[in-house]
Amino acid sequence: MKDFAFTGINLAISTPFKNAGTPDHARLEQLIEKYLAAGIRGFVLSSGTGMHVYLSQQESKDLIAFGTKVIDGRAKIIAQTSALLVDDVVERTRHAADCGADGVMVLPPFFEGPTDDDGVFDFYADVARGGLPIIGYNVPQAVGVEITPALLRRLNEIPEFLAVKDSSGDLAKQAALIRTGLPMMNGADALVPYALYAGVKGLIWGGANFAPKTCLQFASAAQEHRWDEAREIWRLLEPAMSLIWEGDYVQSVYAAAEMTGYGAGNPRRPLARLAEKKIDALRSALGELIEREKMIG
Repeated sequence: MKDFAFTGINLAISTPFKNAGTPDHARLEQLIEKYLAAGIRGFVLSSGTGMHVYLSQQESKDLIAFGTKVIDGRAKIIAQTSALLVDDVVERTRHAADCGADGVMVLPPFFEGPTDDDGVFDFYADVARGGLPIIGYNVPQAVGVEITPALLRRLNEIPEFLAVKDSSGDLAKQAALIRTGLPMMNGADALVPYALYAGVKGLIWGGANFAPKTCLQFASAAQEHRWDEAREIWRLLEPAMSLIWEGDYVQSVYAAAEMTGYGAGNPRRPLARLAEKKIDALRSALGELIEREKMIG
């Protein structure tokens, strides 16, 4: 079994943007310090929640370099280095390694890329040249490529391939991946408690942006098998985690974080601020979390 360094919550941190739409590094530093103070000990930089697909290659690399410098060894760092060209993924991964990241998260080939197991295996074997542990990213509804249990077993033959983050939102399929006995990470907010119970090794959690302290309390209770306590905490988290998963995910995370005191501003175009007609529903779903996050020491 390969050593797994990313247990617990790995926060898929939102990327702050200035009014002009460029990444706001000063605000990112403030957020990182706030999350570290809250107890977060794992970060995903240039994550999906951080709008990776709407960052230029240079912006993503600058973000990873800046974030790792700010974190300075105080938390584990996963950098997303996904790109359409495999050589770009390798180059981005080497850059992340040079910056001090502990691992990378990489989508399988997408947008008319290979969908057969041989093509996906060859892709990740090439990515391994980047020199960091690789977390595959299973989100078939978005990229059209599914990592099945058979493919996961094969990918594990690559020494650098560490785990898969499953964001399919399908608990039955995630459980099938977990049953392989290979490291799995959950990336579907609404499935967090069920995934932990089923045996995932770690969480990559975008919704934790707006309730990091409560999410940490929940994860701690679940990991220590204090399930009654975990269920009571999840009762507070569940309405918002379920709502954001229904649609407008990134916009909802940005909006919710503004309400709970972890604001990163507005998402970048082409995404727009969450529609006003949805704001009230989101605030209602957050409920006690808005005040709870401010009160937890």
